[in-house]
Amino acid sequence: MSLKYITPAAILKRYLPKDYVELVDYGPFGKTQDEAGPGNMGQFKELMEEHPMCSGCWMAYYIRLIFASLPCPEETVTLGTAGCGRLAISQAAVPFIYGNYGDQNAMASGLTRAFRLRFPDKTKDVITIAGDGGTMDIGFSMTMHSWIRGEKFTTIMLDNEVYGNTGGQSSGMSPKGAVLKMAPMGKDFDKMPATGLAQAAGCVYTVRMSPTNIKKAAKIIRRAIFVAREVGPTFIHAYTSCNIEYSIPTEDVFQDAKDKEKTRFQFEEYMTDEAKEVIERVEAEEKAASKARKAASKAAAEVN
Repeated sequence: MSLKYITPAAILKRYLPKDYVELVDYGPFGKTQDEAGPGNMGQFKELMEEHPMCSGCWMAYYIRLIFASLPCPEETVTLGTAGCGRLAISQAAVPFIYGNYGDQNAMASGLTRAFRLRFPDKTKDVITIAGDGGTMDIGFSMTMHSWIRGEKFTTIMLDNEVYGNTGGQSSGMSPKGAVLKMAPMGKDFDKMPATGLAQAAGCVYTVRMSPTNIKKAAKIIRRAIFVAREVGPTFIHAYTSCNIEYSIPTEDVFQDAKDKEKTRFQFEEYMTDEAKEVIERVEAEEKAASKARKAASKAAAEVN
């Protein structure tokens, strides 16, 4: 879990799996977002390239985007629990801890504290990525307690509004009236106010969104991680449709995400003053660094 740790000695490269060598040489480890980020996915060796998700799965797309947006993947650990998402998350070239039915935020709390004690001079990013069931139903108490305690890590909820991994039961995040395989009469109560609960519990940065814009979605992921490093718990509530349980044709998945952006997943961003200060500082530093790299590259080209 460091750039030095994952980089093999040159003499050993010939004996290692080709995929691993390519990941080290052409992947995002140790690189900037300009070199290996969401804006040029498909042009570098990505952290997640294959997965067993359903065809047209919007959740798989968003998970791919999460990994492409990580500020420092070689210093990152992800945690999850039972659900569709872990099928893809566990395939990524980033350490993954599989929790037992909703305890991912409890484990992340301990892991974050341990990292700060063990590596006081380094930044280790801890991110929980789980579905609406694992985050707001089964894992609700552990999610809330991690926020109330002010644990410094990011929680990302993959909200497909159903228990897609276990047959189609309604969840607390399913919309009112949703008719599902195991809710044939329709759900009879409203969708849980996830971002409101997060803010009440102490999250310093929260976002609700349908990730249809790659650049915007990536910026949100990075903001949440940067703020969690310094200030406190952050939360992203992202719409990641289940095209199987909601019978959305594969060719209509993107349009469905656009439609939800106009209704219950209208963009909402909340931040405390302290979180805003971190975001403005980090983004200004990144912009200046990117500008300097481009100027240096242009100067070198002119010399040659």
